[in-house]
Amino acid sequence: MKKFILCLVACGSMLSSCEQSKVSNVKMKDQRDSLSYTIGLSIGSSFMQSELSDLNYELLIKGMKDQKDSTGAMELQEAEAYIQEVMMKKQEAKAAVDKEAGVQFLAENKSKPGVMTTMSGLQYQVMTEGTGQKPQAADKVTVHYHGTTIDGTVFDSSVDRGEPASFGLNQVIPGWTEGVQLMNVGSKYKFFIPENLAYGAQSPSPVIKPYSTLIFEVELISIDSVSGK
Repeated sequence: MKKFILCLVACGSMLSSCEQSKVSNVKMKDQRDSLSYTIGLSIGSSFMQSELSDLNYELLIKGMKDQKDSTGAMELQEAEAYIQEVMMKKQEAKAAVDKEAGVQFLAENKSKPGVMTTMSGLQYQVMTEGTGQKPQAADKVTVHYHGTTIDGTVFDSSVDRGEPASFGLNQVIPGWTEGVQLMNVGSKYKFFIPENLAYGAQSPSPVIKPYSTLIFEVELISIDSVSGK
């Protein structure tokens, strides 16, 4: 509902340009027509972004009129609760598809040459083997990394930024905590991290969807100190 309100606010700026151009190929008689049309465009845009474009638009308009005339078939609170229920089911269905895609990816990936699988289900591949020490879970390390989803979309990369990152191994996702402890300083590994060792049902960014399997190339540059010391 908040997005809908924001869309209405945005219509103010859309209105002036709409009146100047007369909304290409659409004849507008007055400001009322222009405002009505621009609100429709804005609402339509929000529906597309929220995957609610498959609607009965005749009933949509009827619902708007009924709300204006206070003749709705249900209370507004009930309507909003129903919208939330439908949206939740859509999100759950999409998350199930994304989760299954990760499961299938890992099932195929584990048989590829050089890929090892730990007891937790973490998969890794040695790209370069270093000769330095291995860190412990409480250590602070400096690394270069490049993170992608299984379709290759980059969501974070210290390599692209040109600046390594430092953090405590007990302050990151479980897949990192486990995986980096396998590495000697100077090593570069590729990790294939199941969703339960990554962010699970959380979505820390628009690119990382709930239940996403993640891929990281990690170069362990140094062990800096024990966290907290």
